[in-house]
Amino acid sequence: MGTMSSREDPIQAAVDDDDRDLYDVATWEERTSLDGLAVALHWLFVRGAKLAVVLLAALILVSIGAIGVLSEPPIAFLTLLSAIPALGLTGYVWYSDVTTSEPLSLLVATFLLAVLTATFAAVVNGLAQGLFAPLGGLGLLLFFYLVVGPVEETVKLLAVRLYAYTDKRFDAVIDGAVYGAVAGLGFATIENSLYIARNVEIADLTLGIALVGAGDGIAGIRALAGPGHVIYSAYAGYYLGLAKFNPENRGPIIIKGLLIAAVIHATYNATAGFGTATIMAGTGLPFLAAFALFVVLYQGFFGGILLRKLWQYRTVYLETRGGTGAETAAGRANADEDPTEPEAAEPELTEFEE
Repeated sequence: MGTMSSREDPIQAAVDDDDRDLYDVATWEERTSLDGLAVALHWLFVRGAKLAVVLLAALILVSIGAIGVLSEPPIAFLTLLSAIPALGLTGYVWYSDVTTSEPLSLLVATFLLAVLTATFAAVVNGLAQGLFAPLGGLGLLLFFYLVVGPVEETVKLLAVRLYAYTDKRFDAVIDGAVYGAVAGLGFATIENSLYIARNVEIADLTLGIALVGAGDGIAGIRALAGPGHVIYSAYAGYYLGLAKFNPENRGPIIIKGLLIAAVIHATYNATAGFGTATIMAGTGLPFLAAFALFVVLYQGFFGGILLRKLWQYRTVYLETRGGTGAETAAGRANADEDPTEPEAAEPELTEFEE
């Protein structure tokens, strides 16, 4: 007996070469008015659910005062300053995409969605932290590994899943890493602004280079922490891209990416303090310099693995086209689709539910 595709009903597989009409028997397509109503209601439900998520996130963003924080020029300046390293790393991930340049509209939308979805992490982290506090040091580790890492990486991936993932211009596995990196940049930007606002006195600030040392160097600390968010979510995004083109294993692939991102993220949180203190004791460096060295070592290690994965994709992509690395620019310059085209409709409601 021959093998049969798991995505076909036995009847459909048996009569693939037949002209028999299997509508509403083993296949389905929009034909009747009732079919049209079902399609319309499905579209409204999926889009409505996404809109509800975005509106809820925006409401939380306003309620925690983030809009007011960013409206203060000194805080906005420090936030921009702290985001520069993360922006640079995001740009490099974008450059590593050898396929086609991603449209600005999707990049900006993903960034803004990440700013919004970051609010969910703020709420969950805030509520959960008190539950683990009575456990002391063990509770802090559990908090990092069970809450902070998984929650923050999930909400960043949600920013990609809400819009860019469903667009037909998301047309390669590596695109997931690009949009994941952009989501990490958006998350880091809003997180930095809130950390900075809590650690500086706005009334005492004026625009200028002296701002860099405000709040015990909080801008410098956040600048060093920011690239980590880009790295973690680029990992998760890469596997989201892999899942899009391997739908039969979509769920496990997405979970694998989230596990990798969450563990790297949580381990950074768990070791940053001890690692920095160890470097200070061993080298005599001041705190900020020791912290910078720890970050370079830790994020550099995992960032290097990520970039090796992206360049592996790049190499195989060019080899399958008979090209070499020198043809990167040509590959990126391939005609992009019109960025004004509407996003492709989602094939299944269950994709959103994952």
